[in-house]
Amino acid sequence: MRNFKKVVLVITDIFSVNIAYIIAFSLIYYDIPRLYFDSFKKDAIIISVIFITIFYIMKLYESLWNYASVDELMLVVAANITAGCLAMVYGRSMGHYLPINIHIIAVVLSMALTLSFRLCFRIYRRGILSVYIRHNRNMNRVMVIGAGSAGNMIIKEMFTKREKRYKPVAIIDDSPYKMGKRISGVKVMGNRYDIERIAKEERIDTILIAIPSINQKDKSEVINICKKTECKLQMIPGLYEILNGQAKLNTIRDVSVEDLLGRDQIKLDDKGISEYIRNKVVMVTGGGGSIGSELCRQIAIFKPKELIIFDIYENNAYDIQNELKYNYPSLNLKVLIGSIRDKKRLDSIFSKYKPEVIFNAAAHKHVPLMEVSPGEAIKNNVFGTLNLAETADKYGVKKFVMISTDKAVNPTNVMGATKRICEMIVQAMDKVSKTEFVAVRFGNVLGSNGSVIPLFKNQIAKGGPLTLTHKEITRFFMLIPEAAQLVIQAGAYAKGGEIFVLDMGSPIKIYDLATDLIKLSGLVPNEDIEIKVTGLRPGEKLYEELLMSEEGLEETRHDKIFIGRPTYTNIEELKRNLSSLKFVIDNDNEEEIKKAIKQMVPTYKEATLRQQQGQGKDMGHKEHMENKKGIAEKEVVASV
Repeated sequence: MRNFKKVVLVITDIFSVNIAYIIAFSLIYYDIPRLYFDSFKKDAIIISVIFITIFYIMKLYESLWNYASVDELMLVVAANITAGCLAMVYGRSMGHYLPINIHIIAVVLSMALTLSFRLCFRIYRRGILSVYIRHNRNMNRVMVIGAGSAGNMIIKEMFTKREKRYKPVAIIDDSPYKMGKRISGVKVMGNRYDIERIAKEERIDTILIAIPSINQKDKSEVINICKKTECKLQMIPGLYEILNGQAKLNTIRDVSVEDLLGRDQIKLDDKGISEYIRNKVVMVTGGGGSIGSELCRQIAIFKPKELIIFDIYENNAYDIQNELKYNYPSLNLKVLIGSIRDKKRLDSIFSKYKPEVIFNAAAHKHVPLMEVSPGEAIKNNVFGTLNLAETADKYGVKKFVMISTDKAVNPTNVMGATKRICEMIVQAMDKVSKTEFVAVRFGNVLGSNGSVIPLFKNQIAKGGPLTLTHKEITRFFMLIPEAAQLVIQAGAYAKGGEIFVLDMGSPIKIYDLATDLIKLSGLVPNEDIEIKVTGLRPGEKLYEELLMSEEGLEETRHDKIFIGRPTYTNIEELKRNLSSLKFVIDNDNEEEIKKAIKQMVPTYKEATLRQQQGQGKDMGHKEHMENKKGIAEKEVVASV
């Protein structure tokens, strides 16, 4: 079909060139001189060959004329002028004399004719498709939110892609100047507050948000309004995804709960980050995981001398390797398989590659699994971190950034307690090392492998029920890119020994999250999909905290990053406790292991029902907000 179109274009171009010369003669001469006309007849075939050859060389037959723009117009002009000049040179060299003004007029007419035929093809195709789309009742009726250039582009795309079966019937835009106007033939019918009414009146099937630059507040408000319509919700990617090459502007995807709960784009201190990452050897442990892989994506932007991905899971490592090679072909990337529990492997890697910056995202993170395998949690999280920290100290690593969790605060589960010990290791190592050791503490990330979101989506796909452990349970949430960006930014502020605390915003009820996901799927909660409460799991809190009672907060230059004032950790006492812990896990006695953890982390208490239901609920978040305002002042006390 495509070759047939090219043949048709070649035939119309030959016709256009010859007609252009004949009309040029007619415009200049009432009675065409025989000498000139005979010269043209002798050269007509060669002139046609010259024009078609130049058109081919300048790729006029490669352009998609359905999407033609000014670039294609200029290409046609340049091709005709070039071909006309060559035709004139050829005629003169062969002694077949034609006046220059004939060539000039013929070239101008040829431009007009070749462009006209191409536009006719475009108009014909669009006209036929437009009529088909406008009058086909089986099409998906679409409301487009946003009358800007992105909205216009999407509407045109719908009119040219019959197979997608979209029929744009209404546009929503908050600008009063656009009200009642038409964009590509579709009327702007109202603003965001008219969405529900217009969706009902126009029998809308799908609502498409086509504003890539929309801020999070407006996006959340628009999505919440759209949820009331029970229409399918879709949107084009945001500016962040487009600029980072993760999506194209005309890519349409379903609205996700991340769109509803996310926050505005993070502003980074690019200069400060570049100073410690650009032209440095950076290593990310657990680099194939949700947080680790996003750290790698963000680090790649700042052009490290070498990026080393270290992960025990080869499939995860392979996936991020392929992605980074595609998006950053000039990136010097090494992907290494191994475990932070293997100190000999770490020693080999550090001696060979000499990493200067370490991001430690390798850890066991699933709370219920670690409750029944506490020894494995300690081996990986605690002693893996210790191995990595000691190796970093040995090889003179400049900066060591450990990913921690809000579950390390007053932990009621083994995973959280091991992360608290990791924080203690980081702070203790900083006292005796030239390496800047820091930890960054934050809550759950939306969409990560261990997040509740993939579980809920899977349950919806199976028809339900959605299961959650308590109707009142809340969690702090953050998007994966946002968390990774703030971790990297915190690294720029690190001087050593800090525990950075990220502003997680307000806690979110998991029940509300479940109902939002069901609605975004076009279903009705507890009618189409049941929500089932199963009861809190071992080690699970009803509310999470971001700060311990002995920690206060200090502000940084970034409004979403704070420093928990360090608690004192004695390195010798820590080593003795770690030795005792190692002895206990070698015997693999679950009760003894938890007792040993309790010795090291006095705030660790296995969750009783009262604790699970939020004794002192949300204390950490409350203190966090008070400290943001400069109200709370805490005494520094010993944690060990």
